[in-house]
Amino acid sequence: MNAAEKDFAQKIVRELDRGSCELDRSTLLRLSEARNQALDLYRQAPLPQLVLAGGHLAGLDRKITGLRYVLPLAVLVLGLAGIVYWQGSNGTDGEVADIDARLLTDDLPIDAYLDQGFDSWLKRQQR
Repeated sequence: MNAAEKDFAQKIVRELDRGSCELDRSTLLRLSEARNQALDLYRQAPLPQLVLAGGHLAGLDRKITGLRYVLPLAVLVLGLAGIVYWQGSNGTDGEVADIDARLLTDDLPIDAYLDQGFDSWLKRQQR
């Protein structure tokens, strides 16, 4: 707040104070009672809660608070389990591991397994 705004606010306060001094005693008393009543109502007001619309009718508002955390967690766990199952059932991991094991235990180069004519050459050599 700059100096001009403070000066303006002080002028407003002075005018309101001067105006309140001109009010009669019964009006000041009624204003004071209304203020106290409004403050009491404000203090007694319940805090807002997050519930589903209409859930309080069936008594679901107490149950929903637990579901608010459990349901997204269950969806996340099921999604991750589905991804793991899908990746595991692909079948290529076993084939790749089998080819890797054969290559590591044998002296044949990698190109030999990729060459289509190598298989026929092996069959001719066995005769």
